[in-house]
Amino acid sequence: MSTEDPGAARGDDDRTVDLSDDFVVLPEQTSDDTDHGWGEPSGGGNDDWLLAQRPPHWD
Repeated sequence: MSTEDPGAARGDDDRTVDLSDDFVVLPEQTSDDTDHGWGEPSGGGNDDWLLAQRPPHWD
């Protein structure tokens, strides 16, 4: 078993990494994290109703 750093053997220090603004690792929102992904009608929200249903101890 070797104790050398495997990254050092490949020369990772010399590798160029593109960190420009248009480089996206993960999207801001996935397709299943939308109203359509949950099977809900789009644009319809019930935030006002949910806020009105808060328990009294939350005030």
